[in-house]
Formats: sequence, C-alpha cells, structure tokens
Amino acid sequence: MWHRVPRPEDGRVTEIIAGLYMSPLEFLALLGAVALVVARWLPPAARPRVTTAAGAVVVPSAVVLSAVGIRWQMLPVLAGAALASPFAFSPLLRRRTGRTAWRARWWLALPGSVACVGLIATGPVAAWAFPVPVFPEPSGRFAVGTRVVQWTDPHRPETATADPHDRRTVVVQLWYPARSSPAGTRRARYLGRTEHEARTVSDALARHVGLPGFLVDGVPRAHTHSVFDAPVAGGSGRFPVVLFSPGLGGVRTQNTAWAEELASHGYVVAALDHPYDSAAVVLADGRTVDAQVASTGDPDKDEERGVGWATVRAADLGFVLTQLDRLDRGEIAGPLTGRLDTGRVAVTGHSIGGGSALQAARQDRRFDAVIDLDGYPYDPTSRSLHQPALALTQEITPDTDPQYLPRLTRVLKLNTETSYRLTIPGAAHLTFMDGPLYLPPVPSITGSLGRTESQHVVAAATLAFLDSTLRHEPGDLAAVLSAYGDLSVHPPGGSR
Repeated sequence: MWHRVPRPEDGRVTEIIAGLYMSPLEFLALLGAVALVVARWLPPAARPRVTTAAGAVVVPSAVVLSAVGIRWQMLPVLAGAALASPFAFSPLLRRRTGRTAWRARWWLALPGSVACVGLIATGPVAAWAFPVPVFPEPSGRFAVGTRVVQWTDPHRPETATADPHDRRTVVVQLWYPARSSPAGTRRARYLGRTEHEARTVSDALARHVGLPGFLVDGVPRAHTHSVFDAPVAGGSGRFPVVLFSPGLGGVRTQNTAWAEELASHGYVVAALDHPYDSAAVVLADGRTVDAQVASTGDPDKDEERGVGWATVRAADLGFVLTQLDRLDRGEIAGPLTGRLDTGRVAVTGHSIGGGSALQAARQDRRFDAVIDLDGYPYDPTSRSLHQPALALTQEITPDTDPQYLPRLTRVLKLNTETSYRLTIPGAAHLTFMDGPLYLPPVPSITGSLGRTESQHVVAAATLAFLDSTLRHEPGDLAAVLSAYGDLSVHPPGGSR
C-alpha cells in the first residue's frame, strides 16, 4: 500500500511503502537495479530495451544520490546493480560490435542472479529497519511553532566542572501553538537547529547506546511539523505549560512527536537539555558539551548516582519554570510574553527524567501535575506528592527490575491527590519517546505497538490526563485511561 506524506520543507514527496521510507530517487535506483538482474531472464526481444532503460535509471540516480548525500542503505542496492551490469550490458556491446553475444547457461547464471537480488534486497530491508523518521501529523487545531532558548542560573554553580565561577546553564526547546505558515515554509529539522547540530547530536546518541553512527544517519535528515520562530497563535488566550526532562543521555528533542501533538492541542511544551547528562548539548556559542554520566551496570552504584543526577535535573526543572514565569511577565523578551499560563503547569519526563519530574513535583508546589513516562523514582526520602500524578509504564515482564513497581507504587500511594498508574500492553521502555519512528521494530527495544501506534497511545493518554488536571475538563479520566492499558488508581490517603 502506498502512502504519500508531503514534505513542505523541500517541496518533494516522500514515498512510504507500508512504513518503509524511500525517497523517489532511491526507489527509482532500486527498481533499476532489480531490472538489470531480471533482464537476463526475459525473452530475447525484451532484453535490450529493459537493460538500456534500467541503466538509464540506475546511473543518473546513483550520480544524483552521491551528490546530495547517499544513505548507507542504498550502498548494497548500487553494489548489486554494479555486479549485474557487466553480465547485462556485455551481450548488447557484443551485438553492436558484430560479435556473437555470449550468455551463460541458466544453471550458471542463476546463482549470480540470486546473489545480486539478495544484495539489492538488503537495501530496502535496512531502510525499513533504520528509516528516516516521518513524524505523525499533529491532530490538534493549532499549527506548531518552536524556538530554542538558553538560560544560565546565576545562583547555582555547575557541579560537573572544576571552575568555581561556572554556573549551571540549560538549553530549552519550546513547542507552542502557532499561526499556520504559508505552504512551502521550511519545517524544523529534527535533533537540532542546523544540520551540523543535528548530526552532532545524532552521533552522540549513537555513541551513548553503543551503535555505529552510520546506522542512524537518516535521523538527522528528518524534518518535523514545527516551524522555527513561527508567530504565536492569535488571540489573547494563555496556554498551560508542560515541562519535560529526557532520559539518561537523552536530549531535549527525543519526544518531538509527543511535544508537537500537545502543542497542537493548546499546550506549551518546554523540553530541557541537561548539560553533562544529555548525550550532546550544543550551546549558543557553538561549543558542544558531551555527556559525563553513564550507567555502571552495578545496581547499587547506579542507584546512588541516580539520586544525584535526579537532584540536579529537578533543580533544572524548577529553574526553567522560574524563567518561563519571567518570560510570561515580560522580564525576559520573547514572543510568548503574556501567553504562558504558569498557574497551570505539569512536569514530565522519560526514564530518569520521569523520576526527576516526580522529585521536582515533591519539592516545588508550583507544579500542578506530574507525569512519569516509565521512570524509576530516585528520591530516597518518603516525602509525599501533592499533585495529581500519572505514571505510564512498559509491559511488566520477568526481566523488569523487581524494585521498579514496588518503589513506584509506594510513591503514588503517598500522594495526597489521586494517582494513576497505566501499564501499556506491548510497550517497551523506548515506546515512550521517538525511538519507534527510526529504530528497528524489535519488541524488546521499541515494543510491539508499531511506529505510529506507539506515538498515538502515549500522546492520547497524556492529553487525557492534562486536560483533566490542568483544564479541569469534565469526564471520567479513569475510564479514558483504562482504554489504553491496565490501570491502577490510587486515591488520596493510600487507599485503593
């Protein structure tokens, strides 16, 4: 089945075949390569025409792909075409020079043809496993704008460096409801403001998880649905705010699909890069700050380190909320002045970011709600939450950390407001970020929900909770959430 997804940023059409990303040029190269191999087995009258047409497609496609930047997934396709070419064109050349055309007997040619087809097939399989991510169209009534800001906390020293004068700096990306942009407006690049930043971040993320960078070279090629610095949506309405902290080594853009969906429904999402924790943070002056944190594999050591990391992240979240409040009041210049409803704020995060969000909510009552996306609570104290809480978790299996659910349940039961724990069948840890859009669909890695369904379920459950807690929309929240998985509700006071 063919799906056509318009890409306004370059006026082209991206071809997707059952979730497989291939550009029109790549698809032409693939067809030409296959035709070169198949021509050998066609009736004699058809062979010259098919071979000539295939060569006329493959050669220009390969030249143009090389000029614009060829993806590694296309290399086996072109290699298969190159191996088949001598056998395809040799009979044509012999005929033109008057010599008798020679063709190998079928039982000799068959293994070579099978080998070439196998090599060519590796290309689309690799493109399916590691595609250029195509972001789902936001479903809300607003277009989405985005901008990046950098703020330094003058009152907090940077503990990751030895410089006593160094102060904690964070980079924040905002997604917000915007006016519709004209057709053809270039969309924001994924992972960075520029191609250089996107590739820097992509390479750092690959190193962080131990993957060769070339495997995910399609990720920094992607564009999203947001427009950088688009005008804020018209009217005088104020938008509730959602802060987001990524996972260990994660970056501010790792939940872009989720952020765009929320922004299209009238929320402002502020996602943080945590320098020295995020895989790579490109600062305004061009410097890149690489991660200094990593899991040791020792549960006790990681627990101790996690407490420290979550403490720094919680402080970052509180600082950013202060800055957003100043931005709304006009103390910091920006187009969102007067449009941020900092009296309705949720704090969220994925993995350790989710644990950090819980910790930030405990110590800062300015946060009105908290969402933990499959995050382990690291705060060693028994302080109570005082905000409605939603914890989304992956499917629980025998491999799940046995301390995870008891620790999370204890935190939710201590809440003086209603808490919800939603376990999503088929979800894995990376289901709760953009990973399913560009990583191999291996259930143990990205879950079994599929690339688009993963994004839909997480965003829909999140929006239902935010609409209920920040906008106080009527309805049975428990009934809505239970449609997405196994729900446990913890009323105030720890009763069930």
